[in-house]
Amino acid sequence: MKNEVNKEYTTNLEALTETGEPPLYAVVVHNDDFTPMEFVVGILEKFFFMDRQQAAQTMLEAHTNGKAACGIFSKDYAESKIVQVIEYAHTHEHPLHCSMEVA
Repeated sequence: MKNEVNKEYTTNLEALTETGEPPLYAVVVHNDDFTPMEFVVGILEKFFFMDRQQAAQTMLEAHTNGKAACGIFSKDYAESKIVQVIEYAHTHEHPLHCSMEVA
C-alpha cells in the first residue's frame, strides 16, 4: 500500500513538473468615450501601484490603441484586480472595462 501511494505521489509530482509554471495573465484596461483620462490614471495608481508617469503612459496607450496592459499576474490575482477596478469604476459611475489575456 505504501509503495502505491508513493508511486501515485511521484507520478503526480512528475506531471506537475512537466507542465511547468501556471500561465500568467495580463490585466488589460480598455478605452471608452466616457471615463475621464484622469480617473483612469488614478485607477492605475491605486490598483496597480504605478507612479504618475507610468500611469499616464499606460492611459495614453489605452486611449491611442484601444487597450493597454496594466500588469502581469497569476489568474486568481488578475481576476481579483479586474473585479476591484470594475466595482470602483461603477461606484464612481464610470463604465471603465478591464479584461485579462494570457500573457
